[in-house]
Amino acid sequence: MRKLLLGLIAVAMLIAPRITLAGELPPVTVWKSPTCGCCGKWVEHMRKAGFKVTVKNMDSMDMVKRMAGVRDELQSCHTARVGGYTIEGHVPAADVQRLLSERPNVLGLAVPGMPSGSPGMENGERDPYDVLAFTASGSKVFSSHR
Repeated sequence: MRKLLLGLIAVAMLIAPRITLAGELPPVTVWKSPTCGCCGKWVEHMRKAGFKVTVKNMDSMDMVKRMAGVRDELQSCHTARVGGYTIEGHVPAADVQRLLSERPNVLGLAVPGMPSGSPGMENGERDPYDVLAFTASGSKVFSSHR
């Protein structure tokens, strides 16, 4: 059963649409814990920005993160795929849109941890945080939110 689940996740990540009609946002698939409230708030943030989001609830996220190439130091609570890229954690929709527009040669974007004030983590406080563009071997700042 584990091999079947691993295979299904791998296929879903590989066949995610990379090209859409002009002006159309590609669909987003989000893997998250069924009990995570901040993940649900991030999904709503993405929907408000115009993305069509499908949610896949998972009891364990380890396999999803490993298949998506998310290294330990980049991890947050949920993992998404959009337009052939991995989105890890509370990445603002505007940064996802910029990623899809610029199409850099990276695996995706990540906001490590769960910084207060990031999309889905609105709690009246605001921590500065960076959105990192990551590859298999490293990462660099894609945008800063202060």
